[in-house]
Amino acid sequence: MNTTISRRPARWLAGALLGLSLTGAAVAETYYKWTSVELPASTGASCGNGTPYRFFINRTPFTSKTVVMFEGGGACWAKGACQGEGGLLGASNPNGVPANYLSSLTMAAYGLVTPFTSRVNPFNSIQTQSWNIIYVPYCTGDVHSGNKIALYPDKDPSKASLTYFHKGAVNGEALAKWMAANMAKPDHLLVTGFSAGGAGATSNYSTLREIVKPKMQTMLADSGPQMQADRKAAVPAASLKLHDKIREAWGLDGPEGLVTKLVAKFPGIGSPDNLGSLTTALAQVYKDDRLGFAVFQADRIYSAFSYTDFYPEIANAATDAEKDKLLLAKWQPEVKAWTEAMKPYPNMGFYIPYERNLLDSHCLTVVGFGGTAIKEARHKSVEVFLDNLLSRSGTVIKAYETAPTTQASGGLGALWDSIVKALGG
Repeated sequence: MNTTISRRPARWLAGALLGLSLTGAAVAETYYKWTSVELPASTGASCGNGTPYRFFINRTPFTSKTVVMFEGGGACWAKGACQGEGGLLGASNPNGVPANYLSSLTMAAYGLVTPFTSRVNPFNSIQTQSWNIIYVPYCTGDVHSGNKIALYPDKDPSKASLTYFHKGAVNGEALAKWMAANMAKPDHLLVTGFSAGGAGATSNYSTLREIVKPKMQTMLADSGPQMQADRKAAVPAASLKLHDKIREAWGLDGPEGLVTKLVAKFPGIGSPDNLGSLTTALAQVYKDDRLGFAVFQADRIYSAFSYTDFYPEIANAATDAEKDKLLLAKWQPEVKAWTEAMKPYPNMGFYIPYERNLLDSHCLTVVGFGGTAIKEARHKSVEVFLDNLLSRSGTVIKAYETAPTTQASGGLGALWDSIVKALGG
């Protein structure tokens, strides 16, 4: 989704939202301002359309602690979707990421898209707002996970095909190398992301861990689940068709693909026949880390991404209500199986409320944390889960709401509405 905000935030944000664009390895230590870092072409980093890849950093001189936020959006494996067609489900930023991305009208909403990426947030105050903040835009259509140059034909044979660079994993590795070369080793690194960025946080977690080498590392992956979908299972999981498609389209099994690299690096941990097992493998490899996952049981966006192209009865549903019913009939059993697979690991947690009235129940950490309580477990919001993961105190939360509760998001006027609009709501 490549949408815009209709109203500018209050003027009090202006000073913190100025951008400075620098290239490559050398970036001046500019504090409390968004700085654009363009990764050199020699790293292989690229947006889907072949333009340079940029990420953004907001430094503080007072701590080495750092949060890396992977941006969300849609995904693609065909020409139209890779050019941004398809609304929320099509590729984000099909024209690339400009140097002024954090100080212009984009999905990032001037850093207000999530409480993780603003120093002073009008909706939630969280502990990582005093950390170094890195914002990782999404422009590769591959949930930050691919390594393949694809050629997608047009539906009209008389029109040119599209050359598209699925380089999400390459960008992630180049980011990690830049951090290792240009930042102090973090006392604590939080890897997080929403939607496609939640999947990207999971996929790039090991890369960041091995290259940046922080003293402590934690993950909170929001609404980008890699479901348990074993190719050898007697009854195929609903997400298996999606997994088979993206493995080929994004080069996950190629010589330099994400699955190939992970299996080679950690033999015997996780199965190449099950992408979901590579998620739980993180808990086995990084036993001192805390790994958290969050999603709504009634998420009607990520479920649509997962199933619509592969199940004609969903794509051709007569009404939205019927489509939603069919989506959740596949989604909810998969969410349950996904969390069941995490239960044996003491360092892996999950936070699964039922529903909130924002963005079709997609993402818990975008805009604000309102409407993310699990009251039966006495958790006021997903912030309780975040603090549990970061603190290393007590047991890791594993919370799954049993009552089908719909929560209000707690929107707070025009600014809230503008950010929601930027996300396609």
